[in-house]
Order: sequence, then structure tokens, then C-alpha cells
Amino acid sequence: MFEAVITLVSVTALLLGSPGPAPIALSASGATYGVRNSAPFLCGILSGLGFAIIGAAVGLALLLATFPKVAYAVQLLGAIYVLYIAYKIATAPFLALNSDRSELAPTFWDGFILNLLNPKAYAAFFAIFSQFQLPVNNAFSSELLTGLVCLAVAAVVDVVWLLMGGLIRPVLSSPKKSRIVRVSMSVSMVVVVAIALVQQQGLLTIQA
Repeated sequence: MFEAVITLVSVTALLLGSPGPAPIALSASGATYGVRNSAPFLCGILSGLGFAIIGAAVGLALLLATFPKVAYAVQLLGAIYVLYIAYKIATAPFLALNSDRSELAPTFWDGFILNLLNPKAYAAFFAIFSQFQLPVNNAFSSELLTGLVCLAVAAVVDVVWLLMGGLIRPVLSSPKKSRIVRVSMSVSMVVVVAIALVQQQGLLTIQA
């Protein structure tokens, strides 16, 4: 069991810790609005991941894998929402370190929808549940324990990304520096999403 948990933690950290729209958005939000003001956004992202875990457990991920065009449509909707988050961060006004404009930060629902419309999250958890599910005699207990471990790892990974953004914030002491970093992070979000869409379109073309 110990080895199975270590393997599950390692695989989950690798799948969820790589730079993607949600982690980059967390860092950008932390750098722009601060860690405390970005906490609701973090909670929304984790809640969206929780939904993806449940979806993988009940077979929603398999449904998306069976119908790739549906998965692509969901991914396209997610990409549009990522563009909205990226625009919101890139165009945010400069905030001094002592300012508290929490109403400008991405909200809980921004984070929730961001991962709700993320087919890659469903695919990642489907792979985890099909190959690295913890060996517990009771099937329900096995899925529950596996999901809880995944969510705990995701929480640690996402908190690290948010804190990384928070550490950058004091360096952005001028509006010019702040704008450069925020725009760079927003562009990174868009690039990551564009690459994912192109790859998915390529798979659809091959299957057709």
C-alpha cells in the first residue's frame, strides 16, 4: 500500500504540476492581486478538479474519450474562458502592495469553470483511476481514497504555484514591471491552450 500511495502521489504531481492554464493563472493572480485575494480563485480551481475526479470515477472521462469531438467542443469552450481570465489579468490596473482590491481578482467561479471545462483534467484522472488506483478491497473505498489523495496532491501543487506568484509580487514595484510580467503570463496561458487545441485537432483529423 505504501508503494502504491507513493506512486499515486508522484504520478498526480507530475500530471497536475506541469505548467498549464490553471497553474499559470494562479501564479499570475498571486503576482497581480496577492495570495490572500487569490484564495477564492484557488478554491474554485480545486473544486473544479474535485468535479473532474468524480467525473473520472463515474465514467465521464471515458465518455469524453469515446466521443473526441465532444471533448474538443468542451476544450474549445474552456479555451475561450482561459482567454477571458488571461485578458482579465493582463489588463488589470497596477496595485500597490498595500492596496486591497479583492473585487478585481479572479473569483471562485472563475477557477471552478476553468477546470470544469478542462478535458485534460478528466483524461488525467481517468488514467490515474485506471492504472494507479489504490489497492483497497472495497471498490468504493478504493475510488474514494484515490480521489482524496489526488485532491490533496493537487492542493499542494496549486498552493505552490500561487505562492510562487506571491513571491514575485514584491519585485513588481512599478506599473511597467507589473504589466510586463502580467502580460507575459497571460500570453503563456494563451500559448498553452493554443497548443492543446492544435494537438486535439490533429488527433481528430487522424481519426477522421
